[in-house]
Amino acid sequence: MGEIQTPVLGVTVGDPAGIGPEISVATVIRPDLRSQARAVLYADPSIIQRAIAIIGAPARVRIIDDPAEASTEASVVDVIDIGVVADAAQVEFGKVQELAGRAAVGSIETAVTDALAGRTAGIVTAPLNKEAIWATGSQFLGHTEMLQELTGAEKTDTMFVLGELCTFFATRHMSLLQAVQSIKQDLLVGSISRALRALRVFGYQRPRLAVAALNPHGGENGHFGREELDEIIPAIQQINAESDAGVIGPIPADSVWHLGLKGAFDGILSLYHDQGHIATKTYDFDRTVSVTVGLPILRTSVDHGTAFDIAGTGRAAPQTMISAFEAGIRFSARNQAIAEAYPSKQLVSTPPERN
Repeated sequence: MGEIQTPVLGVTVGDPAGIGPEISVATVIRPDLRSQARAVLYADPSIIQRAIAIIGAPARVRIIDDPAEASTEASVVDVIDIGVVADAAQVEFGKVQELAGRAAVGSIETAVTDALAGRTAGIVTAPLNKEAIWATGSQFLGHTEMLQELTGAEKTDTMFVLGELCTFFATRHMSLLQAVQSIKQDLLVGSISRALRALRVFGYQRPRLAVAALNPHGGENGHFGREELDEIIPAIQQINAESDAGVIGPIPADSVWHLGLKGAFDGILSLYHDQGHIATKTYDFDRTVSVTVGLPILRTSVDHGTAFDIAGTGRAAPQTMISAFEAGIRFSARNQAIAEAYPSKQLVSTPPERN
């Protein structure tokens, strides 16, 4: 029998002026993780060499051309050279720089190409800086929008993973007033349907989904607001009538995550951004992992920024990146199901030119 090959995860190291390279290196040199998956960093070798020195890691950089060459040795940091930053001294820590933005974009573009072509089982992304991305002339509003365009995905959703509990969001980047005004039956039917589908794609055979309430005490039968009566309950009833999904709710937001973390549900639909973010991150900030649903590739990510204030100091804690990599390992077996459920409009068959 031949040697069983562990999956290869591509790691985009984010903005090289931030903590991304440091936490990426600190993650991929862990023997416990490398025994479960190989890793390849999409970056400039000089940037990774600098990160190794900053954290004092007993590791060496090895430049490879094909993710299939990735090593299982924890002391080897495999890098696919993106050819942007020749000398790490060109990138100053803690500042928005066009060169750093180009490196971040190059890392993502190359990693996505390999993931679409099946050369990696998915990507794990470190944080980038939007201003640095915009300095390159990019019009993308953020990381997810860039990934959506590069993969040809039609629509994406965010799924937070904390242990076995998944959190979805009916609304995200808008004011609280706009979010409340958006809570309509049609929007919720779509959000619930996509959340149920995502749970199945990511391995939950018969998903148990709860919908959070919007108002205190779930509206107290209309005394504290009518959204539950007029929009949320009808949406749940419609879904359950059409598919016998058994969706539960609305459950008051001050208890639904407590119940979910105790194992009552597989997923919870948060109605607005901070409702789900506060609940999950307060419980365990370091182990709350963001997974982008709707891409034809697996993408897990930290859910924090570049931490410019401590970049280069060696003080950056890698636990969030470790958790994202662990989620990548966990869901790597689902990458074929992900590709089939969310097919790309523009599959890439040839790798980009390596410098």
